[in-house]
Amino acid sequence: MAGRSSNATSTRDRLLLAAGQLLHEAGDGPVSTRAICERAGVQAPTLYHHFGSKQGLLDAVVNYGFTQYVQAPDPDGDPVDRIRTGWDRHVEYGLAHPAFYVLLYGQIEPGVPCNLTSSAEAMLLELFTPLARDGRLRVEAAEAARQFAAANSGVTLSLIAQPEESRDLMMSAQVRESVLAGLLTDRPAEGSSVSALAVALSTALEDDDRALTPTERLMLREWLHRLAN
Repeated sequence: MAGRSSNATSTRDRLLLAAGQLLHEAGDGPVSTRAICERAGVQAPTLYHHFGSKQGLLDAVVNYGFTQYVQAPDPDGDPVDRIRTGWDRHVEYGLAHPAFYVLLYGQIEPGVPCNLTSSAEAMLLELFTPLARDGRLRVEAAEAARQFAAANSGVTLSLIAQPEESRDLMMSAQVRESVLAGLLTDRPAEGSSVSALAVALSTALEDDDRALTPTERLMLREWLHRLAN
């Protein structure tokens, strides 16, 4: 039974990798089901068995690698601890699947937004938002998510490039803590800096802005954005 499960996982990964490679090679061109199956060394029914359709496979390619990204063991725990765990799992995933990671994260084109980075930032935003609301962020939650995701993927690619026998895994923790130190403030909201309080108020407005008109909200958000940055 264990061998059968392992084989299924291997087949699924081969299909994902084949689809990812062909998508990159094709640029804006189409990628056929036949080409994916030939590259993966399987028959079409196998693709449909694992993904339901070709589109299901292509959607899975985009999301592949995020299943362990920011999900921490305790969903009710401190967001900072969950963010740390997410960073470490992201690095671990990249080192465990270097070829696929480089394929997904390393093929960056100037001026073209990366869907993977956007997905990572969206997940991180969910964790940084309560910190912003509590006055624990020096910058707005979206900016914190952007900086953290960029540093996380950059460190992972850097470690992948290092020879395995001489990788400096401590570098990952050091960069992680350095980034967090620049984003977080330890002081509670009552004693936070003006920028942290501005971030907290701006985040609170997203939760309940019924007291202001649309024009007032726009003006206030602009002022808070200036104070936060």
